[in-house]
Amino acid sequence: MKKQWLMAMIIGLVLAQGAWAAGKHYEMRVDGLACPFCAYGIEKKFKAIEGVEAIDVDLDKGLVSVDTGDEVTFTDEQMKQLFGDSGFTYRSMKVTPR
Repeated sequence: MKKQWLMAMIIGLVLAQGAWAAGKHYEMRVDGLACPFCAYGIEKKFKAIEGVEAIDVDLDKGLVSVDTGDEVTFTDEQMKQLFGDSGFTYRSMKVTPR
């Protein structure tokens, strides 16, 4: 009986996890990211946007990854402006559900 209860609990948690992870994952290619200070500046800009949950900057690959809630939508024009204002060149963006 305990094993069945434990199995049901695990299955319930796994299924519920999908509801907690709702949102979008943005991956943007950016030229000009060269140092940790560059990454910090970009992170600061994204943290100021309501609904942004996580930010990761990969300097070696020139990628900025941002996780958001469902209510947040980024456009190419917004990203060109955000990165351009910071001195970087926005190249492209890929959006996937989380």
